[in-house]
Amino acid sequence: MSIPVVTVGQAQEDLVGGLERLHGPVTVVRRCTELTELLAACQSGLARAAVVAGGSEELTASLVDRLGAVGVAIIALTDNVEEAARLRGIGVSAAISTVESAALAERISEAVAQFSGHGITAPVPGERGFAETGAALRADATDVDDAPAPAGTGKIIAVWGPAGSPGRTLVAVNIAGELAAEGKSVLLVDADSYAASIGAVLGLLDEAAGLAQACRLADQGLLDREALLRVAMPVAIKSGTFRVLTGITRADRWTELRAAAMALVLERAREVADVVVVDTGFCLEADEELSFDTMAPRRNAATLRSLEMADTVFAVGSADSVGVPRLVRGLAELDTAVPGANPEVVMNKVRAAAVGRSPERQLREAWERYGPAIGIKAFLPADPGASDAALISGSLLLEAAPESRLRSAIAALVCAPVQRNSRSSVFPSTAKRRLRG
Repeated sequence: MSIPVVTVGQAQEDLVGGLERLHGPVTVVRRCTELTELLAACQSGLARAAVVAGGSEELTASLVDRLGAVGVAIIALTDNVEEAARLRGIGVSAAISTVESAALAERISEAVAQFSGHGITAPVPGERGFAETGAALRADATDVDDAPAPAGTGKIIAVWGPAGSPGRTLVAVNIAGELAAEGKSVLLVDADSYAASIGAVLGLLDEAAGLAQACRLADQGLLDREALLRVAMPVAIKSGTFRVLTGITRADRWTELRAAAMALVLERAREVADVVVVDTGFCLEADEELSFDTMAPRRNAATLRSLEMADTVFAVGSADSVGVPRLVRGLAELDTAVPGANPEVVMNKVRAAAVGRSPERQLREAWERYGPAIGIKAFLPADPGASDAALISGSLLLEAAPESRLRSAIAALVCAPVQRNSRSSVFPSTAKRRLRG
C-alpha cells in the first residue's frame, strides 16, 4: 500500500517529480506552498508523512508532537549540520537536500514503519494525545553527521498530591536539599501550572520562570546541557548546592509548558543531574473538551508528562478527615491518567489532634481497611514551628530546623541509613535522636 505524503518547500518540484516517477511505495497527495497549509493537510488525516524541503527552521517540538498525535512522521531536508542536529533533537528525521528520490522514498517508508511499529501511531481512543515522537525517528547513514547524544542516567522523582495543599512543595524542596547535602547533583523543577511556589519558598528574589525559558529553548531544539545550566538558578545551602528551574510567574502562562517541550527538558535534565525532583500540579484532567483540536495546548501537560517520565512518584496527602479521602480518590485518578506511575504514598501533617492517639497506627489500620491496595510509604509529622521557621527565612529544614522531626522524616524518604534506624517519624525514638543533624 502506497504511503500518502504531503510536501512543502521551494525544492518541491524536483522532489515531487522524482517521487512520482518511482511509481512505488509513496504517493504525493498534496504540494503545499507554506508550512501552515501542510499542517492543515496533516490535521485533516490526508497524509501519513510530511516532507519539509524548505523552511525547516519553523519546525518546533510541540508542532512535531502534535503531528505525531495524528500519526504523521516528518522528514526534513537540510544541508546544515547544526540544523540537522536540532531537527533530530525534536524528533524529525533529517536528510541532505540532494538525497536521491529512491533513498528518500525508503527513508519515508522507514520513518512511517518505525512510527507505527513502536507504538507511536495515530492516537488510540481514550489516550491524551501526548505522543512522544522523538524516539520514533532514528538517524542513519544518509543523515547529516552527528548522531543524537545518549540518554541521561539521572533519576526523576515526581512529588504529586491532590487538591488542598497537602504539602507537595515542602516535600519536594526538602527532598532536593537532603539529596544535595548527600553530595548528589540535583535539579529541582517547579512544574505546577496553577500555583508555582518554589521560588517563594526558597526566598528567591529574581524569579525568571526558568522552566518556561527551558521549555521555549527545548521547543526550538536549542536546549543543550549548557543552555539548561544557564537558565537553572543555583541555590547554595550549608551542605551543598542544587539548581532550580523556577515555575511560571503567573497562572495564565501555563501555555508555555507544553508536553513535548517538557519531555525534552526532563530528558536533558537527566543528563546534567543525578536526581531531578519535580514539584507537580494537583490536576490530572486530560482536557478532553479540547481533543478535537490536537494543536491546542493542555493545561495539565506539564504535570502529566512529569508523572509519565518519573522513576519514582511520591503521592502526598494530608493526614486528616478531609485529606485522606482526597488522596484515595486522587490515587484512583492517577492510576487512570498515568497507569505506570506506581506511587509511593506519603502521609503529611500527621498529628494526634486530627487522628487520635497513636496516629500512625490508626492511619495505617484505616488505610488497610478502606484505602487502595498500595501501602503507606512514610508518615511526616506536623511541625508548624519548623515549617514556619524555614518559610520565614526562605531556607530548608536542614538549615532552619535541622533537629526537627519533620526534617528527619523527609530525609528518611531518600536517605537509607536514616530510614533503617527510624521506627516512627511522629514520635522519635532514641535511635532517631542520635541520627539528627
